[in-house]
Amino acid sequence: MERLNPQDLMLLWPDDLGWPEDIGALAILEGTRLLDPDGGFRIETVREVIGNRLHLVPRFRQLLYMPRWGLGVPLWVDAQSFDLAEHVQVFPLAAPADETQLLLAVEQLRTRRLQRSRPLWEMWFLPGLRGGRVGMFVKVHHTIADGAAGVVLLGAFLDLDADASATPRRPWTPAPVPSSRDLFKDNLRRRVLAAKAELSKFGHPRTTLRQVRETWPATREAFVRERAPRTSLNRPIGQHRTLTVIRGRLDVAKQIAHAHDVKLNDVLLSAIAGGLRDVLRGRQEHVENLVLRAFVPVSLHQGEQGQARGNEDGMMFVPLPLGVTDPVRRLQLIAAESAERKKKIVRPPEGILARNLVLQRAMMRLLVHQRRMNVYVADVPGPPMPLYLAGAQLLEVFPVVPISANVTLAVAALTYAGQFNITVVADAEACPDADVFAESLRNSLEALSPYRPHADAS
Repeated sequence: MERLNPQDLMLLWPDDLGWPEDIGALAILEGTRLLDPDGGFRIETVREVIGNRLHLVPRFRQLLYMPRWGLGVPLWVDAQSFDLAEHVQVFPLAAPADETQLLLAVEQLRTRRLQRSRPLWEMWFLPGLRGGRVGMFVKVHHTIADGAAGVVLLGAFLDLDADASATPRRPWTPAPVPSSRDLFKDNLRRRVLAAKAELSKFGHPRTTLRQVRETWPATREAFVRERAPRTSLNRPIGQHRTLTVIRGRLDVAKQIAHAHDVKLNDVLLSAIAGGLRDVLRGRQEHVENLVLRAFVPVSLHQGEQGQARGNEDGMMFVPLPLGVTDPVRRLQLIAAESAERKKKIVRPPEGILARNLVLQRAMMRLLVHQRRMNVYVADVPGPPMPLYLAGAQLLEVFPVVPISANVTLAVAALTYAGQFNITVVADAEACPDADVFAESLRNSLEALSPYRPHADAS
């Protein structure tokens, strides 16, 4: 039985509070092979390609099953019936549509809640863009995958060549849903094993004490010693978002990182700090000596990147010194702090929190008052080479991440085929100046490079 792990569960409860935990990607496809002579989208051709690859992504034909009390935590079960047409659909745009219309359509699709009576994913194609291009928006519930695993999921349907041979479809027979008796026995077995694991700690006090000492510095720094300052960036969020995309070149971002002996993620965080500085100044808030906290997930997936599955993220909180005006000095300070925080990554929950669903849900309700982070930042490595779907090249890919609780702004970056593309996700009401932030972020990136690369923000 494939039960949700503690980290998966923590991503499930926000749905009940009005904070859908859906991750996604917006891609722009070259549309020549996807459109018929009349301009219609070849949806059946695409569904055939997707259907032939579903065996590579078992979660896409599984349901999230919620057992009744006493039978354990939720688990994944095979859908007894599955209709691909419910998950792969077309959302035509009024041609010739521009990027603003595309992003508004993606936000409209994002607000549609995934139905738990079906597998928790959707893939929408949006024909009608200028130049015969086609948008593609993929949405997956966060319980299925984190950022690294999400890249792998999308890659399962893509090819390295436009003329790649067709994948033969494999037969699929759903396994029956476990009985209440089987669920009870499995839950009892898991509880007994957990109890034995806890008791074994008393038999090895030195080992237990050493583990506590190793994890305590990260826990103390994340949840005890430091708090996020109060700013207008943290207020209860609503249901609607604005999406802004920023195009960048990976080689330029790497040149900046190499020139200053820092990591690519440090460059992103420094540019974000510059953007936040301008936003708060525009809101007439003081930024002198202000140090914000960025929540940064850290992938803990073992093995090769292409084998990532599920949720395996740690977390770190990186200080962003908004009072530092010099962009190079700001970058150096952030890089130094980031290097130290990587030594103290907070691991996924264990012990009582990992098993007590009531405690987890209670903690979620308190997040609307959290003071641990001001902004969410994700940086996900993607494939370095161009990829193709049904013979159509993916020209660009932008990540789409959720926001929740009182965090009104999130930034996600994804590398793909020489691109370093960034998406700004903001609460539409609480953060109406997201366009100002995006423009300032882009300018902050340019200020770090002597080459002054051109990048468009929309």
